[in-house]
Amino acid sequence: MDPHSLNERALDDFSKARFREKILTILNLLSPEKQELLSLYDIKALVKPTNESYKGMKVVNVKDIVGSEGRYRDFNKAFLPKKEHLKSRWVSIDKAHITDVILPPIKLYKIGDVYFVRDGNHRVSVAKMQKVYAIDAEVVELNSEIPFTKGMTRKELEEKVIEYERNHILSETKIDKYIDMSQIYFTAPGRYHEMLNHILGHKYFINQGIDEEISFGDAAKSWYDNLYLPIITTVREDSLVARFTNRTEADLYIWIVKHWHDLKDKYGQDFPLDQATKEYSDKYGKNLFQKLWGKIKISIKSLRD
Repeated sequence: MDPHSLNERALDDFSKARFREKILTILNLLSPEKQELLSLYDIKALVKPTNESYKGMKVVNVKDIVGSEGRYRDFNKAFLPKKEHLKSRWVSIDKAHITDVILPPIKLYKIGDVYFVRDGNHRVSVAKMQKVYAIDAEVVELNSEIPFTKGMTRKELEEKVIEYERNHILSETKIDKYIDMSQIYFTAPGRYHEMLNHILGHKYFINQGIDEEISFGDAAKSWYDNLYLPIITTVREDSLVARFTNRTEADLYIWIVKHWHDLKDKYGQDFPLDQATKEYSDKYGKNLFQKLWGKIKISIKSLRD
């Protein structure tokens, strides 16, 4: 193939890849997260790898590469390019593919059954576009107690992490012996530990005014009766959960406490909790139309770019 024809073919391949990415963006307008490429940084923050081990050179199925260490904003879930500035490098890689030029192996991190790109994002993008089955890679494996299996979405992984954290807190503190945990469920990782820090902070505050240190169990009961339940009562009276999609009362407790502390820092320590709750709802609680319109505006802007 002459150089001009080769260049035109590679440019056409890139245009097709960009077109497919735009179509997928439109089809997923109401749920853009379904097209997001997984970020290694985010996944590591979730599963908290305990160690890593070098696995050497491997032949890896391209379909098992699901994320990237540093270029996750440049490609979508299918590794289709999202920006025009990727054209030059992408086209050069595609030319090498078309002419059977052997490129250096890519570099991958392995977590569970899936892989994340350390180096070689454009090569993975071209390989997926050209339906290449496997690719040579240098692999480093990150080990974690939380399994990450093929086909698992970020949301499913988060649910596994949340379940792991809840079970760990219950096992380590036996907190369910002192308070009713049957209604306390969070929808994001880290919040069970945040709740535990609230209890420990409450315990420290109580201990400032007495000679004998209270137990963790007594502190947990006091936190539940004097802080958690009053906030949840206000949440229920104002039907706040209905204004926050897929969130729980416990989620709102965490957010409202943060908002309350911000307001107390700004207006003084006597700022009322019920007013903080209502202000939080007014500021952050959006109805369905508002959320949909916000997503539409973002999608329109991305297509213009």
